[in-house]
Amino acid sequence: MLLASVNVNGIRAAVRRGGLDWLAASGVDVLTLQEVRADDAQLRTALRGSVFEGWEVAHAPSMAKGRAGVAVLSRLPVEAVRTDVGPEFEGAGRWVEADVVDGDHRVTVASAYVHTGEAGTAKQDEKDRFLTRVGERIASWSAAGRSAVVTGDLNVAHTQDDLRNWKGNRGKAGFLPEEQAHLDRWAAEHEAVDVHRRLHGPGPGPYTWWSWRGKAFDNDAGWRIDYHWATAPLAARATRAEVGRAPSYAERWSDHAPVLVEYAV
Repeated sequence: MLLASVNVNGIRAAVRRGGLDWLAASGVDVLTLQEVRADDAQLRTALRGSVFEGWEVAHAPSMAKGRAGVAVLSRLPVEAVRTDVGPEFEGAGRWVEADVVDGDHRVTVASAYVHTGEAGTAKQDEKDRFLTRVGERIASWSAAGRSAVVTGDLNVAHTQDDLRNWKGNRGKAGFLPEEQAHLDRWAAEHEAVDVHRRLHGPGPGPYTWWSWRGKAFDNDAGWRIDYHWATAPLAARATRAEVGRAPSYAERWSDHAPVLVEYAV
């Protein structure tokens, strides 16, 4: 099962820029999207005429028009869909999970979008609470022995290897010790695995996000903030991982690059 995750920075904009064509050519079986920024009808219209038309769609749009929104698209059967990750975040468009069935295997695939945050503000406190809820969900999966994975834009660079200019970003949202501590707990306490890092090995990079401004992309001055965090049973089945970095700035269709992982399920 080839699973790809990407923050599309608006599904309709990604379609105009050729994003769906790129994803279709990759041969994915399951696709998770963040920052869809569309309602159900708009998402299905955007998929029309592509290989993804007719696929199973689990979508959690944001109640705030033009904001957030996450989705799971699957060519494989989907048994159940859940969007709850705590009452505070109902309707925020930040979480959706689907139970995907591939033969005799059932894999829970979640698409998560964590907002940027701002150090020392209520916005950062909200980000902290959301990451806590995600950790609780991972813990419940691990306790049940489920094959499950959180994919998506977490807006956290876990270590210095995940951020080119880590010295200049100390004390800033996205590289705060308290944010990184959440991911530390996922690994140490909940036995979750950062699959791409395990398969790739040490960094720096590969990065998954670069600013549209300046020469960040050309100089590879990026952040690795898009992940597959899998429970141990599923992580053991991960065989390869890659970042779909565009060949050039002109060929980018989002400020994020897709993260693709193949699982032998």
